[in-house]
Amino acid sequence: MSQQLPEEWFLRDTRINAAIAWVIVGALVIVAISAFLELLFTRMALAVVAAFVAVTPALVERTWTRTVPWPLLLISAIPLSIGALGVSFFVDVVAGLSIAALGMLVVVAFQSTGSVRMTPNFAVFFVVFATLATAGLWAILAAGSAYYFDTAFIETNDELMMIFNAAALAAFVAGGVFRLYFQRQLKANLDHAGVEGVSAR
Repeated sequence: MSQQLPEEWFLRDTRINAAIAWVIVGALVIVAISAFLELLFTRMALAVVAAFVAVTPALVERTWTRTVPWPLLLISAIPLSIGALGVSFFVDVVAGLSIAALGMLVVVAFQSTGSVRMTPNFAVFFVVFATLATAGLWAILAAGSAYYFDTAFIETNDELMMIFNAAALAAFVAGGVFRLYFQRQLKANLDHAGVEGVSAR
């Protein structure tokens, strides 16, 4: 898969998609404000990043209908609705998948705001790396918040390792799903152009 990621794979220009996406953005802003007031800075940061990434294409194109697909945005907002990590392994995996979706939205933001262009393979690597890095950053920020602001944090190293394992599982699952999606899209593009018998590398 050596082709670059076309923007049309992840950007939509329909009123229905835009309306739903903007509603989700509004909810993310409310979550960010609420998290700030409750001193949940990690949750606030995730909400701010998700909202900013979601509105970036519209700001760059200067049209409110140019937005990311609302299902992908909704998936990336799941960790904000289920609360802090560490509730259960399944919840942690779901949160990791959501972070991976947010990572893919960041890829879209990079490509729609400047000259940065990624190949599908690099985009998959970026999503996996970003998911793992976010889990580590969350642990650092949550520990600092617990120490300085007496907020809740996990109690044992075993629980922390379970969160990291869940994040790793989610990262690789999401990376595999995105890679399969890219392969299908590339094959569809080649077939549409009349090229047959070509398989994505």
